[in-house]
Amino acid sequence: MKRAEHEASYSAFVVSRQDHLRRIAYALCGSWHDADDLLQVALTKLYTAWPRVVDGNPEAYVRSILMRANIDAYRLRGRRVRTARLDAAGDPAAATGLPVDERDALVQGVQRLPEMQRKVVVLRHWLGLDVHETARELGISEGTVKSHSSRGLAALRRLLEPDCDEGRPAGPARADRERAGVTHPSS
Repeated sequence: MKRAEHEASYSAFVVSRQDHLRRIAYALCGSWHDADDLLQVALTKLYTAWPRVVDGNPEAYVRSILMRANIDAYRLRGRRVRTARLDAAGDPAAATGLPVDERDALVQGVQRLPEMQRKVVVLRHWLGLDVHETARELGISEGTVKSHSSRGLAALRRLLEPDCDEGRPAGPARADRERAGVTHPSS
């Protein structure tokens, strides 16, 4: 391929996938400003590698760059917790069919997870990657993916359903027992 053809195919890829990749970057870092920076770094690196990846899977390649660049940025800025909300225009959870307030709670819950759990949950349950693909993207073992996924989903359940203890159903019957001062034997 000639340089002009490479640039044209790169530009077509970026135009078609930029919004999706930006939402992935946001899900990783929790800030639209940081997501834009992260995406810019990833697209720059993708451009230099484009002749090698154009015939393969460029989206997987750029996701890998996003992950690694985010890890690098995280290490540089130190440990600090960030939470953010998605605006309606860029809400990738909108496809779930959930009401806006439930989507907002879900996204806020994901943002409250520890970094690695958040990454695993986003890749596995938001983007639909399997365990092997997620492990490869993050450079961790499949067992670690499963562990982070399990812990992340359990934490999300606790955040989103604070009335639910694991293994005990929530609902009107339990609320009635609690109002009456009757507790479950395992309490």
